[in-house]
Amino acid sequence: MTPRTHRLLQGTVVSTKMQKTAVVRIDRRVAHPKYGKMFTVSKKFKIHDPDAKARVGDLVEFEECRPLSKDKRWRYVRTVPKRS
Repeated sequence: MTPRTHRLLQGTVVSTKMQKTAVVRIDRRVAHPKYGKMFTVSKKFKIHDPDAKARVGDLVEFEECRPLSKDKRWRYVRTVPKRS
């Protein structure tokens, strides 16, 4: 049996106001299909963080998991250390 591969993403924590949940935003730079102008597209994910380790502004890594609630399908993995 092959091991399962879960998608692993990184993003910035924008909210920790819910219990055991953090909201993480991922920003992407894309070019407009016709005009070529670059603009930022962002998407928010709710991640399961039972120990409340994530803080607003942290860069965190999170992985895909089974559905934990109506719109929570991601699990906190670790906080990525800041580079100096």
